[in-house]
Amino acid sequence: MLYCLVARGFEEIETVTTVDILRRAGIDVCTVGISKINSDMIVGAHNMTLVTDLKQKEVSTKNLEGIILPGGMPGTTNLEKSKTVGELVRYCAENDKYIFAICAAPQILGHMGLLKGKHATCYPGFEGELIGADYKEDASAVLDGKIVTGRGPGCTVDFAMLIVELLKGADVAEKLRDSMQCP
Repeated sequence: MLYCLVARGFEEIETVTTVDILRRAGIDVCTVGISKINSDMIVGAHNMTLVTDLKQKEVSTKNLEGIILPGGMPGTTNLEKSKTVGELVRYCAENDKYIFAICAAPQILGHMGLLKGKHATCYPGFEGELIGADYKEDASAVLDGKIVTGRGPGCTVDFAMLIVELLKGADVAEKLRDSMQCP
């Protein structure tokens, strides 16, 4: 099970596209609303409302394979302020689980010290927040150990396909790219 954590101001493309591609690949992923009022209705950066599969009080680390942190502003800031998000990121880091972060969201990992000595990418302008990382400015998505970072909205398909490749294999990712007519 993967959790895609969304807070007010999340980047819609990064969230919806990633979840869609992962579900097409047969990956079990649930969206989780991160909010102070424990809501399952989260408004994105471009005023789209997402009704999440779970509220934050419903999360569990049982069967958790990893988490997805979409970017967007102030979505990333709101994720970073959340105790639940911090606990899930720490759990994944300490238990060899996957952490997937795109756009501004890799800054959360940088601030937590999880990118020291690792290759990573992010949305241009946030590279200073990737504390200790070897920043890869031209990469759509970067894998280093159990952490995958993505550059931004236009790179979401590559980011999601890398996740598919890791969890389901290169053959599944290639077939999915073909069926979706992705270059």
